[in-house]
Amino acid sequence: MKVLWNDQVVERDTVKIDIEDRGYQFGDGLYEALQVYNGKMYMVKEHFERLQRCAKKIRMALPYPVEAIIANLNKLIAAEQIQNGVMYLQVTRGVEPRDHNLPEPGTIPGVLTANVTPIERLTQMQQAGLKTVVVPDQRWLHCDIKSLSLLGNLLSLDEARTQGYDDALLQRDGYFTEASASNLWFVVGDTIYTHEDGNLVLPGITKIKTLALARELGLTVKEEAFPVSRLAEATECFETNSVWEVVPVVAINGRQLTAGAGPITAQLQKAYIAAVNDFIEA
Repeated sequence: MKVLWNDQVVERDTVKIDIEDRGYQFGDGLYEALQVYNGKMYMVKEHFERLQRCAKKIRMALPYPVEAIIANLNKLIAAEQIQNGVMYLQVTRGVEPRDHNLPEPGTIPGVLTANVTPIERLTQMQQAGLKTVVVPDQRWLHCDIKSLSLLGNLLSLDEARTQGYDDALLQRDGYFTEASASNLWFVVGDTIYTHEDGNLVLPGITKIKTLALARELGLTVKEEAFPVSRLAEATECFETNSVWEVVPVVAINGRQLTAGAGPITAQLQKAYIAAVNDFIEA
């Protein structure tokens, strides 16, 4: 298996990560996960714009120009002969003796790694949907930064899985924020709700696309936090992320909402698939 290590495509077993890499010791770094369709990364511009914004927020210099990184990721896709899959890109602040103080941006070289994994579209999950449970949002207060440190997300998902659910829906101070690894959406009647961008949620790339598609379809969307107190009013719920695309939530806390995708969720699934197909054929 080949991977990208800094600016070279190499065999995975030749990569050596230093024990004092700040990503390894502190989770001091960022990542992106991009879907690959027909050998091409989807919404690559938007992913890298977010990566740059996040790097600026944590005062971290990217080790290479964005154009060079994208070119090397495409070399990796070609080397691995991937048609459909997921590209995982990770950038750490670099290697230095362990110290809580942040080095000045650019004073030590960052470490970039990437791997691409073949995966077909998750059609069965998109049809069957997820059974979920509501849990407290125990993550930090900069969820808009796509940080390597995901312990809060992992613990939330583990809490759901140990109770026999597929995923966790996170709530903070009486309002839903996200799912364990996805943006979260509720439907009440003909109105769609999803949390507004800010420090409590990730500005998801699939969220951006789904918002645009919903408005193209003439659907009413409110970007505002959905209260837990209104959960009983929800007629549909769904999650979005780059790998899952649009996936229905069919049950919350044991209450059945839909059998598979509800009518609005199904519209958005169909529109998203059409957008991807247009991208593939372009």
